[in-house]
Amino acid sequence: MLRFSELNCSKGTDGLVPAIVQDEDTLQVLMLGYMNAEALEKTQETGLVTFYSRSRHALWTKGETSGNYLHLVSITPDCDADTLLVRVRPDGPTCHQGTKTCWGEAIPASLGFIRALQRIIRDRHREMPERSYTTSLFEAGVPRMAQKVGEEAVETVVEAVKGDRERLLYEASDLVYHLLVLLESQGLGINDMEAELEKRHR
Repeated sequence: MLRFSELNCSKGTDGLVPAIVQDEDTLQVLMLGYMNAEALEKTQETGLVTFYSRSRHALWTKGETSGNYLHLVSITPDCDADTLLVRVRPDGPTCHQGTKTCWGEAIPASLGFIRALQRIIRDRHREMPERSYTTSLFEAGVPRMAQKVGEEAVETVVEAVKGDRERLLYEASDLVYHLLVLLESQGLGINDMEAELEKRHR
């Protein structure tokens, strides 16, 4: 557990450190808050991100009124130990104005959506809800999932050869979705592919 005494609070900060909140899956920066010793301790104890409100002079757990909690994944201090990077998995929009981030349109809503889709697929795999197409793929097993990847790959190639950009995009999107499902069934994901590609690049 990270202790507040390990951090550096400069003069004029009133014993607070900035906490930059980032989505663990999409890597989007969601918001900026401030933590004191109690907020940091409560965040790590409960797994729900808690800040110190400079206007109300009190602790507040993000989502306690809206239900849009920030579930803690990790907390890391920067090189000077005076700012925290808080990686989370959010329940719904982060901003009180209803947007995904506190920067609204400055950060496109589609940014990082493939990772958000991966998270949805992972949730479907864990929960296996009824009447879900993704659930039906997991129930059918790896041979069916692999077959769908092959079918979508062929359709993607066909549309590319035909030069139909709109259909190519449609089929390529189907291919990516089915590939993510297949990878999830094997305990793999985007991070694993990125690591493999980086290894090849080196």
